[in-house]
Amino acid sequence: MTTPKRLSSAALRALFLEFFRENGHQVVASSSLVPGNDPTLLFTNAGMVQFKDVFLGKDKRSYNRAASSQRCVRAGGKHNDLENVGYTARHHTFFEMLGNFSFGDYFKKDAIRLAWDLVTGSRWLGIDPQKLMVTVYHTDDEAFDIWHKQVGLPADRIVRIGDKPGGGSDNFWQMGETGPCGPCTEIFYDHGAHIPGGPPGSPDADGDRWIEIWNLVFMQFDRSADGVLTPLPKPSVDTGMGLERTAAVMQGVHSNYEIDLFVNLIKAAAKVTNTADLSSNSLKVIADHIRACSFLIGDGVLPSNEGRGYVLRRIIRRAIRHGYQLGQTQPFFYSLVAALEAEMGEAFPELKAQRAHIERVLRQEEERFAETLTQGMSLLEGAIGDLKGKVIPGETVFRLYDTYGFPVDLTADIARERGLSIDEPGFESAMEAQRERARAASKFGVDLRSNVSIEGKTSFSGYEGLQDSATIVALLRGSEQVQALRAGEEGRVILDRTPFYAESGGQVGDQGVLSSSGGRFEVIDTLKLNASHAHLGKVASGELKVGDRVQATVDAARRRATMQNHTATHLLHAALRKVLGTHVTQKGSLVAPDRLRFDFSHYAAVTPAELKEIERLVNDEIRANAAAEISLMQYDAAVASGAMALFGEKYEDEVRVLRIGEFSTELCGGTHVSRAGDIGLFKITSEGGVAAGIRRIEAVTGQGALDWVTQTDQVLRDLAALVKGSREDVEDKVRQLIDRSRKLEKEVSGLKQKLASGQSQDLSAGAVDVAGLKVVATRVDGADAATLRTALDQLKDKLKTAAIVLASVQEGDKVAVIAGVTSDSTSRIKAGDLVNVVAQKIGGRGGGRPDMAQAGGNDPSKLDEALEGVVPWVQSQLRA
Repeated sequence: MTTPKRLSSAALRALFLEFFRENGHQVVASSSLVPGNDPTLLFTNAGMVQFKDVFLGKDKRSYNRAASSQRCVRAGGKHNDLENVGYTARHHTFFEMLGNFSFGDYFKKDAIRLAWDLVTGSRWLGIDPQKLMVTVYHTDDEAFDIWHKQVGLPADRIVRIGDKPGGGSDNFWQMGETGPCGPCTEIFYDHGAHIPGGPPGSPDADGDRWIEIWNLVFMQFDRSADGVLTPLPKPSVDTGMGLERTAAVMQGVHSNYEIDLFVNLIKAAAKVTNTADLSSNSLKVIADHIRACSFLIGDGVLPSNEGRGYVLRRIIRRAIRHGYQLGQTQPFFYSLVAALEAEMGEAFPELKAQRAHIERVLRQEEERFAETLTQGMSLLEGAIGDLKGKVIPGETVFRLYDTYGFPVDLTADIARERGLSIDEPGFESAMEAQRERARAASKFGVDLRSNVSIEGKTSFSGYEGLQDSATIVALLRGSEQVQALRAGEEGRVILDRTPFYAESGGQVGDQGVLSSSGGRFEVIDTLKLNASHAHLGKVASGELKVGDRVQATVDAARRRATMQNHTATHLLHAALRKVLGTHVTQKGSLVAPDRLRFDFSHYAAVTPAELKEIERLVNDEIRANAAAEISLMQYDAAVASGAMALFGEKYEDEVRVLRIGEFSTELCGGTHVSRAGDIGLFKITSEGGVAAGIRRIEAVTGQGALDWVTQTDQVLRDLAALVKGSREDVEDKVRQLIDRSRKLEKEVSGLKQKLASGQSQDLSAGAVDVAGLKVVATRVDGADAATLRTALDQLKDKLKTAAIVLASVQEGDKVAVIAGVTSDSTSRIKAGDLVNVVAQKIGGRGGGRPDMAQAGGNDPSKLDEALEGVVPWVQSQLRA
């Protein structure tokens, strides 16, 4: 019997990777939690995600066996464990998947041997084989025989698992409805008879006694649309061992939340929430969620109301609410990043590098949520108080989500604590109604950009020049492939090669001309269509036919201006990181011939001083005139050399690296100037926020920057002439005018107050006595809202027991109305009702407190009639 080692989580991770390194595997770093250019996944949820294209045959690596410790999140979309987190022993939003992979190299025999050696070997994990069982797919005799005849596992410890009644199997894996698939074999660990549950395959297998720690997937077949399985020419292996589950085994505990990593995070959470009970489920939730949130933010995700940002916001707010449950109503969640760094910073140095940024983002989100939590909870408590059954209506759940930013699972959590549930179908119905409204508001006609499947690939020659000879391989009119396009017809032209850059990476597509012996086609845009370049435009004369030879000519001036802006974007990105910090990452860009737009992560508005410094740095680099050097490198080597890869982008093994002196090095497939000096001049034109934690800078370069400076200079000259000054003293002149204007406004306000005081004396004389209540309803022309309030207060003081309505016609036919009732009379007349007697007749509506209310209207022609109706209305109310 082997003796299991007691390993920390960090030691387990290191030991796993070292075992596979010794066995010829390339140890690969964890990829981002945001899958590169993969719309099928919300987050990286398994170790094989970064190798998906390798398994599909779309990508080839320099190695054929690999190992990794992949950061994973399952908290949204199809793979969503969020609701179970904190209430079970093994569910997490964030977890690490230890895995080894074979790309057409070794297969079942070696994969099983490697797994068994690592799990049971005395040099490695040293787990007692008597504590282990394995499962195989029920028809996989090969795997069964390897386990039984070669490893020596007794037959009664190998369980065959078949298909589920509804289809699918725990022991047969597939990437999708079609494509690579194959059987699995899983290794289970027995936590002991003191824990309920049976072995895999038994009726009580769902218990917690036998826990799967490792799954070995054998990608053996290609499933066609009709379900036929064809053996793959190079079968592969994909495995996944849960770090947290295996750490629990190695540390002799049952729950993942009892391992060293979580024990320390839970202690830290208890400290910041002033909680003594370390077994609290809320502490488990907080400890789990700080991992997911920190790594998501570190990988460039920021809280928002859609997509990945919304899932992050849900997780943050769920953690905050559990803090509230523990009595902590002040921001606390952000402070746990330090404890997380202590646990995982050595394995993931990006956590250390991004710590300050992560803390800022979390604190801002905590403060933002605190503003709405009280309102939302009030609404929810009211709904629960009025509830006649056990289900919170879907409309209420939707209103909490839509108005107060309450994630659905947060409402469900609260409901569960009260012994209630939520009406999920009703919520989905309300959500769908909102989506329909959004779709109806954004419908547009099909245009030349409609998607069509085109075979083949266009060779791009636009890095070398702006002209090329090419052959037309396809023509599209709308979504229909045609053999010819004639004069006046719009369509898309597909060439075998082209100098036209297709819109990509924020850079707009090229414009220009395609000319042949029989026709001329004016290109207004260029887009990617599968692996081809589609030239969008219109036949100006003659006709173009499939097979024609054409001369492709790019609009040189437009491309040159675009290249200036694109290279400037890279300088801007580098300058932002130098001035604001390395947390700044690109969140989107537009590179056009007339301007550049750059979106980036940052927690606050960029100050004027910071903008000035950023602009100075970029222009310094332009004047330094370093070469903009392009080199082709292997992706890993490029990143190792310091090249920055952009958020959310997916890169081939060989990448283009743009280096501008020592200032900027980034991966980029766009087109650029030869030297920084070719940009000419860089000028920032605006800076502002576009979403939570996302800022946007717009700028111009070259002739555009010069035009902007010239125009601004002319505006300054015109302004100087208006204030009878010069360009040099215009600032002082304008400041003098502003000061004088403020002084006059103050004097006017004082005169209005005196006017109101004088008018109130006259207005009181017209008061009508209605059952002991003095009623005044009149116009005070020329008075603004502040003057009306002053007159109202003075009338109330003078009349003692009164109901008063004052109105004034403002500029643009707008009517301001104010009503007041003395405090001794609010039980008889409400100011809100009184003001609406007038407001409803002049096209408005108002409201306020019982003693004072305001309203507006837009029909001054009805004002006199409305005021005349006040006294009769008061009389009717008092009679009633």
